[in-house]
Amino acid sequence: MPSSKHSITVETLSAFSAAWNRHDIDSLMSFMSHDCVFQTAAGPDSCGARHEGPAAVRAAFESAWLNFPDAQWMNDRHFVDGNFGVSEWTFTGTAADGSRIEADGVDIFTFKDGKIQLKNAFRKNRPNLPAAK
Repeated sequence: MPSSKHSITVETLSAFSAAWNRHDIDSLMSFMSHDCVFQTAAGPDSCGARHEGPAAVRAAFESAWLNFPDAQWMNDRHFVDGNFGVSEWTFTGTAADGSRIEADGVDIFTFKDGKIQLKNAFRKNRPNLPAAK
């Protein structure tokens, strides 16, 4: 959960990342502002796909675990400078067809009143790895 101060820290982003790896949607949403926006790494628009407001962001976050039930964001590192932050990570997950993803990425954040207002995700476009035999 974010600190009670009106600033985000590296520890805040680390806790946010840990909630992703626990697949804990309620914890994730506790970090987001009331006017939150999530821009995905892929989608039909130049920004990927844009999800605005808590209900839309929640659904988009949950879809990561529906598409990749074993999704994890590993080797995370976090940086914060005022109302701006970055998290680096390696995404791993298994798709429904058994193929695997392992790709580096970053989230670029904008903060507002001690919460995440914008989560803008970028991930390397790497072909899926073959299914394990």
